[in-house]
Amino acid sequence: MNRMEQTRNFLRRIQMPGGDDYTLPDSEKRFPDGGQYRFEVPGIQSPGVMRALLKKVNEYGIYIHRVTQTKGIMFLTDEEISDMIEQANLQKVELYLSIGPRATTDTSASVNTPEGVRMGYRLRGQEQIIRAVEDVKRAAALGCRGFLVYDEGCLWLLNEMRKAGEIPENCKFKVSAHMGHGNPCSAKLLESIGADSINPVRDIQLQMLSAMRQAVNCPIDIHTENPKSSGGFVRHYEVPEMIRIASPVYLKTGGSVAQTHSWDSSEADAGKRAKQVLLVQRVIKNYYPQAVQSPQK
Repeated sequence: MNRMEQTRNFLRRIQMPGGDDYTLPDSEKRFPDGGQYRFEVPGIQSPGVMRALLKKVNEYGIYIHRVTQTKGIMFLTDEEISDMIEQANLQKVELYLSIGPRATTDTSASVNTPEGVRMGYRLRGQEQIIRAVEDVKRAAALGCRGFLVYDEGCLWLLNEMRKAGEIPENCKFKVSAHMGHGNPCSAKLLESIGADSINPVRDIQLQMLSAMRQAVNCPIDIHTENPKSSGGFVRHYEVPEMIRIASPVYLKTGGSVAQTHSWDSSEADAGKRAKQVLLVQRVIKNYYPQAVQSPQK
């Protein structure tokens, strides 16, 4: 037995995949409601844009399950947060607000250098951790229960606070793709420190997704398309396989409308994002018609 095979065998002994899984087996895991997939529309930065998005999906006769704001809680007023929460409750969609303090808004220039890109959006210094927690506590006090997290240490701390009752126990934490995780071991670690769903790197391949699904039980959030700043690729025709091998999944759709991650989408952009959901739904119906979408709440 060669040394690499010894490593693979050890991984299997600890219930981890022994490599990327090119056999692409069906995932038998599901959302609690029996669904294999849900739709998430990211980059909805304000109440007006959220209202336009929800209006358009209703006009198309489709529904989405999650709306994600990516610019940061710190850029929203209390009134804006409350408006978005009210809309989410009325339309029965999950609302995830993004933690504001992160590398791109810090005083450090490192993240803006060629080398700094390796930082992702992680936090620098304990004061930034504290500020990030304050962002969460502020939105939670207004009624938000979904948060987009950019730093592993921040995720661990928020999970400890959730367990201790320092923040509401029904808060949910979604790991951003900007943390740069793309393997089963990383996914297992994130789940163990509190991740309720995990967004791997945007260009993750099917065999990698298949192995990741075997390592964790929480939903995996998968980009079906991307802004130009993060690759610009559109993966609509891969979606049926994504669902089959990696369910339960959130299909992050509409990103190609934006130029960048925190793009200030207009109400017209929101309509374009809704159209992308419609287009992905068409691909699913044509190529994996037996796939089960979570029902609207």
